[in-house]
Amino acid sequence: MAVDLIGISLLLGGFLALLLLRVPIAFALGLSSLATAIYLGLPMLMVAQRMINGLNSFTFLAVPFFILLGNILTEGGISDRLVKMADVLVGRMRGGLAQGNVVASTMFGGISGSSVADVASIGSFLIPAMKRAGYPAGYSVAVTVTSSVQGVLIPPSQNMIFYALAAGGLPISKLFMAGYLPGLMLGLSLMILCYIMARRHGHPLGGHYSWDTGLRIVTDAAIGLFTIIIVIGGILTGIFTATESAAVAVVYALLVAVLWYRSLDYRAIGRILSGTLTTLAMVTAIIMTSSVFGFLLSYLRVPAVLADAIFSLSSEPVFVLLAMNVLLLVLGMLMDMGVLILLLTPILLPIVTKVGVDPIHFGVIMVLNLGIGLCTPPVGTSLLVGTGIGRIRLETTSKALIPFYLAMVVVLLLVTYIPALSLTLPALMN
Repeated sequence: MAVDLIGISLLLGGFLALLLLRVPIAFALGLSSLATAIYLGLPMLMVAQRMINGLNSFTFLAVPFFILLGNILTEGGISDRLVKMADVLVGRMRGGLAQGNVVASTMFGGISGSSVADVASIGSFLIPAMKRAGYPAGYSVAVTVTSSVQGVLIPPSQNMIFYALAAGGLPISKLFMAGYLPGLMLGLSLMILCYIMARRHGHPLGGHYSWDTGLRIVTDAAIGLFTIIIVIGGILTGIFTATESAAVAVVYALLVAVLWYRSLDYRAIGRILSGTLTTLAMVTAIIMTSSVFGFLLSYLRVPAVLADAIFSLSSEPVFVLLAMNVLLLVLGMLMDMGVLILLLTPILLPIVTKVGVDPIHFGVIMVLNLGIGLCTPPVGTSLLVGTGIGRIRLETTSKALIPFYLAMVVVLLLVTYIPALSLTLPALMN
């Protein structure tokens, strides 16, 4: 079958042109797909069916619950409690506030599943606190932004759900488990880096707590952290599916925030529900239009063309995975993470499976890659939020980020070429 260059140009070129004109992503996907379908002579009923099929999945039901859960915990006062708990656990070390930043992100990422929510919530406390304690502003933002990437790996991760949808319905429970070790590895690598830099630059020691005060802080935070046990424990024991565990966790988090922490009133709950619906509407529109876009990519044989181009250079798995990493790192600098997962998975997954890469392993590689993109200029969302909170220039933060980038890339290479890091925990579920 001949390659339709006009159709490919209309689909991809139209999408990029609309993005440059600042058309919202959902509309850019939809309009470029509609124009291409008309050019190809495809019936509009097929286009409508493909849009509906993008949502016709039990997996998708988990998305609104996890969005709502993240919003409840962000507004419900859990973040400041996690910061205090992290300070109790590691604050006595040199550079303890930076270490506590990473630990707090590890815990919060295991609840919210969002890097941006991590930066916005924890960063609003810790970035000003680190600056007051004498840490450089760029370093403070860099620690906060890079440690937040754990939120896209450690379950429950919204982006893992997007990958499961785009990959044709992979089991969310196994994808969740696959992200645990890489996420913890990332946090450990950043803590080691923070320790080295603290010794080299003489960063201050953290605070000291009495046993009674420390125990009270840890106990108070642990009540909110039990949300993680509900989500992960429910999935691992088979009591809940991922969707059911998210629904139960939402009820638990709401009860804790309202009755125990007493940090939410009716107005706050209204804001949470309104924000959740706004986010969900945007996500739903993107999933629907990306489903049509992905179908047209397959119809025009774009994955096959790209695979032929890569395999013409080499079909060795090492080279193919390296090419995937470079492509994802570059694209992650330029576009939103969720959209890239939905667009690129149908293209790249067939290529890597041809060389024997497990789809779950590749999901972790993709999510970590694009998570690094959240910290990368010019459009890294987490980076922009962090610099806004820190009130410093993007260039200042970018320089401070260089050693943290290197640490993240090292973890990425380990995850890429040691599949056991991603596949050991999912294998235990068989």
